[in-house]
Amino acid sequence: MTECRAAGRAAGRAAGREVVLSLGSNLGDRLANLRRAVGLLCADGQLGCVAVSGVYETDPVGGPPQDDYLNAVLLAVTALPGPEILRRAQAAEAALARVRAQRWGPRTLDVDVITCGAEVSADPALTLPHPRAAQRAFVLVPWLELAPDAVLPGQGRAADLLAAIETTGIGTAGIGTAGIGTAGVRRVPGAVLELPGPEPR
Repeated sequence: MTECRAAGRAAGRAAGREVVLSLGSNLGDRLANLRRAVGLLCADGQLGCVAVSGVYETDPVGGPPQDDYLNAVLLAVTALPGPEILRRAQAAEAALARVRAQRWGPRTLDVDVITCGAEVSADPALTLPHPRAAQRAFVLVPWLELAPDAVLPGQGRAADLLAAIETTGIGTAGIGTAGIGTAGVRRVPGAVLELPGPEPR
């Protein structure tokens, strides 16, 4: 059984499209940062959070020498437009005092919008799907944990993209018979993220 938790909000959730968010942290208390991020993003119910993956420790990709990350994926169903989802992601980063001093540098929190339904956009403010998601095992592995048939719009099945990463050597990742296990993306046993509970009636 995967260590992911979903709140029972299906009955009261507004109709919308599925949104995939990637969460990462490598400064401070990394697990506490991810837990706080989930709480901030899901607090008012507007994002319609439905599931969160287990937690993975991952090697840094690009940037200066830095500590390993903890990563997870959050799934939501929402009618919010893409720019508002991005605003909420950046607000969560700001709440955890993220500093953008260096590209791909260490951070308390990174929230990337990976997909907004099937939308494809070249808008530099919010490119969809995320332009580097297909090369990032730390996005694909936790996403596949939650959605084995996931598709990255315009690029194909997430499982095929992950297999291509293994083949080309961009990263090292794989899905084993006992769950998802990787060399560069390592499941953290016992680390659990939980969605906020259903709002009282």
